[in-house]
Amino acid sequence: MILLINPATPPESPWGLSKMLPPLGLAYIAASLEKAGFQVEIFDNYLHKKPIDQVRRLVERLNPEIVGIGCNSVNYRQCIETAKAVKEASPSCKIMVGGPHPSYMPESMLQHPEIDYAVMGEGERVAVELATCIKKGASLNAASKIPGVAYKRGGKVWKTPPAFVEDLDAIPYPARHLLPMHLYDRTLEFLDVKPVDVMNVIRGCPYDCKFCETKKLWGYVCRSFNPTRVVDEVEHLVKNYGSNGVYFIGDNFTIYKDKTMEICELLKKRKVNVEWVCDTRVDLVSRELLKKMKDAGCRTIWFGVESGSPRILKEINKGITLEQAIHAFKLCREVGIRTACSFLLGTPGETVEDMEASLKFAKKLDPEWCRFNIYIACPGSKFYDEVVQKGLYSRMEDFIAYVKTDEFDYDQLLKIQKRFSKELNRSPTRIFRGIKRKFSRIFKGT
Repeated sequence: MILLINPATPPESPWGLSKMLPPLGLAYIAASLEKAGFQVEIFDNYLHKKPIDQVRRLVERLNPEIVGIGCNSVNYRQCIETAKAVKEASPSCKIMVGGPHPSYMPESMLQHPEIDYAVMGEGERVAVELATCIKKGASLNAASKIPGVAYKRGGKVWKTPPAFVEDLDAIPYPARHLLPMHLYDRTLEFLDVKPVDVMNVIRGCPYDCKFCETKKLWGYVCRSFNPTRVVDEVEHLVKNYGSNGVYFIGDNFTIYKDKTMEICELLKKRKVNVEWVCDTRVDLVSRELLKKMKDAGCRTIWFGVESGSPRILKEINKGITLEQAIHAFKLCREVGIRTACSFLLGTPGETVEDMEASLKFAKKLDPEWCRFNIYIACPGSKFYDEVVQKGLYSRMEDFIAYVKTDEFDYDQLLKIQKRFSKELNRSPTRIFRGIKRKFSRIFKGT
């Protein structure tokens, strides 16, 4: 039996998700393992927040042969703590860790004797091949032939280069049946329906934003699920989980216009009655596309604008202009799609004046929802290396760096963030809009 664990985040961590969402990454891996014939269970401790003693007792009760633990740089310490508890409960159990942090810094995982393998990159195929080797009692030589595996031998860390899954359609739907779906927050402020579920439809990114670390995990080439597969899964959610809304997570939903159009056409043709939200870039929309999306149920689009300063947009290598953002928001308003966007505060080289430009630009764009996010440096991004090498941080939590410059530190950024959010949302127009949304939801019974 294989047990997959999603660790808790540090107590009172400011870097957790704002909502309790199902761990799709582990659910994809679980589904792939089940398809290969393994018995699998998932324990999402990010949701349950059980003390480590209860995790240990769970392992004692289930007695798994293999435990897979998800790890990002935020929950690194909790991942290690979980691995130690697993080995205490079942010394013969093999532990593999995967996720963003093991992909970027596998050595930091394997320095702990409790961890046997680190999975780098996409985990579905690797987990199946590695679990098969372990079940057969194969030697490390067999593991060395699996792309994307790091392990220890002779006191040294050995790594095989990861390989991306070219045919995403070969991956089964996430194993949501292994998750307590009724305990997750299946609402979304961007939609007036519930329940809402999340789907992943695209992996990889050809853009090169300096603050982003996901390319080392997903690659520079955008790979997408086939439109038929996407709509099939939406219907699966409607039929099996009563979904009335879907959030298509992924930064570049509209990067392939033809595929986006086909998804919209299939949703209409099959009369799939769901409302949906997606993420994309301001330079990847057109009036024609937006009309199709609106007609197929798209109600809100989330854009990563990041800055109202042309200088900072260039510095972070975002690859967009303020004019493109203005045009995209104008098109959405004309078509009738609501907008949400995010700005990043505190990137290396930014000044308080640059941040004020972001507030001014947010007011000009006037999206329905807007978040000012404080930048933290995580392993895997180009900015991370710069922050660490130049000492541009006030403190480090394991591998997470709180950025500072001559003009600000983290505590000052918190004050700026609070002020910006308050100032943006206190206008009579935005207050009235919020009240109108609230009463609309009450009227719809959501």
